[in-house]
Amino acid sequence: MIDVRRGADRYEGGDPGAGIATRHAFSFGSHYDPDNLRFGAVVACNEESLAPGAGFDEHPHSHTEIVTWVAEGELTHSDGAGATARVRPGDVQHLGAGTGARHAERNEGPAPLRFVQTWLAPLDPAGEPSYALVRGIAESTPYAVPAAGAVLHVRRPGAGERVAVPAAERVYLHVVRGDLRLDGKGAEDGEELGPGDSARITGERDLELVAGSPCELLIWELS
Repeated sequence: MIDVRRGADRYEGGDPGAGIATRHAFSFGSHYDPDNLRFGAVVACNEESLAPGAGFDEHPHSHTEIVTWVAEGELTHSDGAGATARVRPGDVQHLGAGTGARHAERNEGPAPLRFVQTWLAPLDPAGEPSYALVRGIAESTPYAVPAAGAVLHVRRPGAGERVAVPAAERVYLHVVRGDLRLDGKGAEDGEELGPGDSARITGERDLELVAGSPCELLIWELS
C-alpha cells in the first residue's frame, strides 16, 4: 500500500506574527484528526520556518524521540541538561526526551531558517533524556534510532538517478527539495512527488525513486 500525502494539504500552525510558520503532516495540537494520528513509530513530521530572531522558548517534552534535519539556515539548540549546539544543513540532531526534557530552538542567524522535525514514539517510554548531534551525515551512513525501532536514510540523488526504497514493513518518505517519481509494483503509473510531499508505504517491495531534479529526501525505515 502506498499512501501519498501532499505538502499543500498539511495542517498550518505556528505563529506567523512571531515569525514562525509550521506545516504538520499528522494530527497535532489543536489540529486533531483521529484518522491521522501516526504511521508506525512516526507521530509527527513538522516543516518549520523561522524568521531571523524567531524561535521556540524552552518547553517540555516526554516519551518522544525528536530528530531534526535543517534544510536552510542554522538552528540554535539549548536544553535543560546544558547542551547547546548550532545545527546546520547536513547535520542530524536527536533529542531523546525520555521521562522528561526541556529544550529551546531558535534562529539566531541573519537568514531564514527551515527545518524538518520528525517525532517518533519510543518502544519503551521510560529512560533518561539524551542528546546527540551528527555533523555532515553521509548518504551511506544510516542514522539509527533504536529506542523507536527506526532508521533514517538521507538521500540526495541528482537528476535521473535512482534510489532504492528500503524493503521494510513500513517506510515513511519525506521530500525536502526536488521532484521525483516513485516507481514499482505498488505504484502502477508512478507517483509524482514534490517538495513537502510524503509517502507512507506499507508492505511493498522493489520500489525505487527516480529523481527528476536534484533532490533531498528523508526516508524512515520503520519496524
